[in-house]
Amino acid sequence: VAYSSAYSIRLLTAYIDYSYTLPYVLLYASLFVLGLWSFGTYKRIWSQTSGHEITLIIKSLIVPLVITTFLNAGVVPRPLPWSVYIVGTMLTIAGMIAVRYRSRLLDGLTWRWHAIWKGEFPEIDSERVLVVGAGRSGRMAAWRLQRDFVDKHMRVIGFADDDAHKQGLYVENRPVLGTTEAIPQIVKDHQISLIVFAIHNIDGERFRRVLTACEETNTRIKVMPDFEQMLATTAHSQLLRDVLPEDLIGRGMVTRHHAISMKPVMGKVVLVTGAAGSIGSEISRQMATYEPTKLLLLDNNESGLYDLALDLKAAQPDVDIETILADVTQVGRVRDIFEEYRPQVVYHAAAYKHVPMCQKYPNEAVRVNIGGTYYVAEAANDFEAERFVLISTDKAVEPTNVMGASKRLCELVVHSMAQQSKGTKFTAVRFGNVLSSRGSVVPIFERQIERGGPVTVTHKDMMRFFMSIPEAANLVIHAACMTISDDIFVLRMGEEVRILDVAERLIRLRGLRPYVDIPINFTGIRPGEKLNEVLQYDDEELLDTDHPGITKLAHWSYEGETVSFLQKLSLLLDSGVRSEELALQELLTLSTDPRVMDQSDTESTKPPV
Repeated sequence: VAYSSAYSIRLLTAYIDYSYTLPYVLLYASLFVLGLWSFGTYKRIWSQTSGHEITLIIKSLIVPLVITTFLNAGVVPRPLPWSVYIVGTMLTIAGMIAVRYRSRLLDGLTWRWHAIWKGEFPEIDSERVLVVGAGRSGRMAAWRLQRDFVDKHMRVIGFADDDAHKQGLYVENRPVLGTTEAIPQIVKDHQISLIVFAIHNIDGERFRRVLTACEETNTRIKVMPDFEQMLATTAHSQLLRDVLPEDLIGRGMVTRHHAISMKPVMGKVVLVTGAAGSIGSEISRQMATYEPTKLLLLDNNESGLYDLALDLKAAQPDVDIETILADVTQVGRVRDIFEEYRPQVVYHAAAYKHVPMCQKYPNEAVRVNIGGTYYVAEAANDFEAERFVLISTDKAVEPTNVMGASKRLCELVVHSMAQQSKGTKFTAVRFGNVLSSRGSVVPIFERQIERGGPVTVTHKDMMRFFMSIPEAANLVIHAACMTISDDIFVLRMGEEVRILDVAERLIRLRGLRPYVDIPINFTGIRPGEKLNEVLQYDDEELLDTDHPGITKLAHWSYEGETVSFLQKLSLLLDSGVRSEELALQELLTLSTDPRVMDQSDTESTKPPV
């Protein structure tokens, strides 16, 4: 078609013998088709591609162009006049691009028809969009909104961005209307009906500041996924989401840190205890992507274990997944599992984690947290697993409750096992609260808000470290790859967050007013709770690692005698705590750590005032 058009243009000024040149035209066309096929352009869904595919088309035409140019210059008489050849080749390239981008072009023309000739979109007053962030994510957000939501009558009016150099400039043919502080005025001046947040990897304080400005407008607020997810998302329903609790603390995207080699955990038999729990299930999901030889999921929660296995087998059908319904406190069963499957990497996430429950039932905390850790770690050592990773907590530092004290003793179990190791690398990973885990404050607050309140907060100054579940699991897996044994890794938790702020923000995100529409009641600090958690003792030094999200203790703060500690631990597991009222002091004394022993002598189990 392109060369015929070129001939028609040429025939206006000269006669050409078409019968001689026709075979060469067919040959040239065949060469172009072969070039396009060899570069895979016929396998593309062109309605869902971007401008990068133009480069692919040009690459696929280079070789045919070289061949046809030499043919046209070398054959006598010349197959095609140069004027026909050049014009025909240009029309060929333009036609190939136009045909493949026709749906994109038609969408753009449709959008501009409404904008130019009609002056507005149908129902445009209900969907005038302000994009917060004029960077790479903001530009992609505007492009996707205007491409994917033409039928939804959504129009990007402009951007808000704090970069002074972008003020007054245009991005995706839309102006940067002002800074984030000016959002209320921008919404008023331009009748904005939807604010789309498209800034990622920012700290929680900045996000909350921008969100406060957005909330002053009473305009709907949505969040675009991060840049990588945005590129991978094709469904319209997944392109915009509500503000999540993770956004409020400003945790960044979860990415695989390529500076850390994942070979120590790839292609291994991996055991995850507590696999049906919040952290254990996420570790299992992420480990399934690292091509384990076999993934062993151990838990005593039958329903949770069954559901997790179904999800993993659907997501990773090529991974050999084995469910093990067992209790980590059954030492004989634990050893049978290790003897049968010979796991090489062990993630020990099985534990009781709720402070009030462990405070009320200290012997159960001893049996599950301390006993479970001891039995699994001992089996890992005896059956020569390569790596054992304990999931610890910030409550193990300066513990004031039974749960924290039990996890501190779990850390000491890992330390003791490392001293007696037959080759297994033992490590513990310490971090703070995870958002949206079962029993954590966010799901509790959300349920209370749904019921109309009141929202209950223990103390107005209660502070906690928070991290998303996927991020915590990701960092735990990376820490396992970095251990050289007998070490404690501490995850970077960022800034502390006031629990009251989280509660108030969750209420506002529902379009409600704290203390007016939803009351907030202060219930008082529970037994064993602290206003602030810490991630290390005062004399513990944190060292940077190759991963920006992980630090490592320079040395263990425990100087007790390993054999004596394990002997005392065995007695505790056999008999339990002697007095539930004095359980905390008994556990702290067992650690034989002078600092916590001093603490146990001066502190009671009464809640702090």
